[in-house]
Amino acid sequence: MTRIIITPLHRPTLLSTLWIVVMFNYIYADVLGLNDPAHLIALEAGTIGGLPFSPDKLVAAGLLMQVPIAMVLLSRVLRQTPNRVFNVLAAAFMALTQVATLFFGTPPTPVYYLFSAIEIIVLVVILALAAAWRRTAPASVPDKALAAA
Repeated sequence: MTRIIITPLHRPTLLSTLWIVVMFNYIYADVLGLNDPAHLIALEAGTIGGLPFSPDKLVAAGLLMQVPIAMVLLSRVLRQTPNRVFNVLAAAFMALTQVATLFFGTPPTPVYYLFSAIEIIVLVVILALAAAWRRTAPASVPDKALAAA
């Protein structure tokens, strides 16, 4: 029997990768939602989820999506303490936002429930990983004599 060995990832890399997973789920949920005839009829009538639709709401949705988009980069470039804080805040905010979308407007479709569940689970994992990320001793710089050997 073959054992599968998963290589542990550096915490910033793991967090960034999880944000990418969330983004793919957001995108696929929206793309598949466009194939729902009821959704298309509602869009043509000027509503999204039973709520009036306007270009301002598209801008608001675009701004909302900037949070996970930014976290893909910020998870890789920020130092540990701000990285941890930003990941906790962003994951909590996006998870609460996703939960809220399940209760506004028209009832969600089964595919929306599927993607929402995955998105919420991944966001909770991000939140837990970031919250549990404790300060570790900085990596020591190798001695020049050892490096030359």
